[in-house]
Amino acid sequence: MENKIILVVRRTRLDDLIARFNTLAQAQFYIEHLGADFSDYQKEHENYKKAVTTAEAQLRHLGRIQVLDRDFLPNFIFAEQDTVVVLGQDGLVANTAKYLNGQVIIGVNPDPQRWDGLLLPFQVADLSKVIPEVFAQHRPIQEVTMAKASLNNGQILYAVNDLFIGRKSHTSALYQIKIGQEEEQHSSSGIIVSTGLGSTAWFKSIVIGARAITQALIKEGEEDSHTGRITKKQTIDSRYPWDANYLHFTVREPFPSSTAATQLVFGKITAKQPMSLVSQMPENGVIFSDGIENDFLEFNAGTQAIISIAEKRGYLVV
Repeated sequence: MENKIILVVRRTRLDDLIARFNTLAQAQFYIEHLGADFSDYQKEHENYKKAVTTAEAQLRHLGRIQVLDRDFLPNFIFAEQDTVVVLGQDGLVANTAKYLNGQVIIGVNPDPQRWDGLLLPFQVADLSKVIPEVFAQHRPIQEVTMAKASLNNGQILYAVNDLFIGRKSHTSALYQIKIGQEEEQHSSSGIIVSTGLGSTAWFKSIVIGARAITQALIKEGEEDSHTGRITKKQTIDSRYPWDANYLHFTVREPFPSSTAATQLVFGKITAKQPMSLVSQMPENGVIFSDGIENDFLEFNAGTQAIISIAEKRGYLVV
């Protein structure tokens, strides 16, 4: 049986600019008119296109290849034995993984000088060696826990990094939250549910922000009381294993009122204790995953969402 390889690619910033302004010249005028360096856009574009061409050439010697743009991921049907090569930034690996069901992903960094690539352990030149090892099952695989949002209307959304539950706009999200025996009414900027893989992404920024605010308030309070004593700053590591058997949730900017509580704002979701949410928003309530806002579930009044650990996992070649 011939080995099939799916090469997942994305548009560059320059591609998006040309699509917006119709021509390269108009895109260049727009960027330079703002005082930005257009040559950086060109360099990034050229490096990426070269990486795509080189990767395609290598992969054609190793199996049957199909190039897939990121925009078509939600509607693409992957075969069980497909090997998926992702050429792009970390976000593209996460975006791809949630649409797979058991297929392995090989993350390739097309521009190591530009991107660090936590999920991109390989470079284009490594493909001729790595792909045969993957076919022979001689490469180690890292399992990744995924999150899942299930609605009472039957719709489902998976996440590799994180889920956002809230409102499209900057107005308050209104909902009922329940975990185990604890239950509250909330008014907040929404909820972030993070996997272990996502613990270095959105979740990390929330933890860092919360820590900095807390430390500043503690310091300010001590100085105001003239104690002269400043609490030593402690390092908080937000990371947890990619294959952890739990998810973390955090409520963004919970607002206390006569009808909204603020006790159930941070904790764990496990297989035995999922999180239940009931929307109280008449419109613009959404659930999206991994930062892809245009791939969302509507979460409006009366809709119930169960947030849990997904039954499927991601598999990254390392």
